[in-house]
Amino acid sequence: MDRMFTGLHKMDQQLFYKINGSKLYRSFFGAITHLGGSKISILSILSLAFISLFYPSIRPAVLQAFLVLSVSHIIMHFIKRSVKRIRPYLSLPDVMLHGHPFEDHSFPSGHTTAIFSITIPFMLQFPAVIVILFPISVLVAYSRVVLGVHYPSDVMAGAFLALCTAMLVSFLY
Repeated sequence: MDRMFTGLHKMDQQLFYKINGSKLYRSFFGAITHLGGSKISILSILSLAFISLFYPSIRPAVLQAFLVLSVSHIIMHFIKRSVKRIRPYLSLPDVMLHGHPFEDHSFPSGHTTAIFSITIPFMLQFPAVIVILFPISVLVAYSRVVLGVHYPSDVMAGAFLALCTAMLVSFLY
C-alpha cells in the first residue's frame, strides 16, 4: 500500500513540474486564479442572488451554489486540517511560485473547490452553459498548479469535493 502511495505521489510531483510555468504563462493564470478566490466567490454569489430577483429561473441554481459553496468549504477545512499536506513551493526544489505564499495546507484546493461549487449547480440546471463554465473552472484549477501553490491531486480533490457536494445538494433539493 505504501508503495502505491509513493508511486502516486511521485506521479503527482512529475505532473506538477510539467505544469508549473514560466513568467509569461503565470501572468495570465495569475489573473484567472482569482475567480476561485474568496472575494470573487462571495461577490459572485451575492451578484447572482441580486440578478435572480429579475430572473427567477436561476434562483434554484443560485441557492444550490450558495449551499454547495458553504458545505464544501466546511468539509474542505476539516480535510486540510486532517491531511496537513505541505504546499509544493515549501516541499519541492525549483518551484516557480507566483504571488503571495499561503500559510494553510494545500489539500484540497480551496480555489478549485470554490469555482466548481459555484459553477456545477448552474451546469446541472442549465446544461448549455457547460461550454463556458466548465473551461473557466478547469482554468482556475490549472492555474493553482501553474502558480506553484498546489499539486495536481489537490485541484482534482477540490473539484471532486465540489462535485460530490453539488450532487448531494441537488439530490436533497
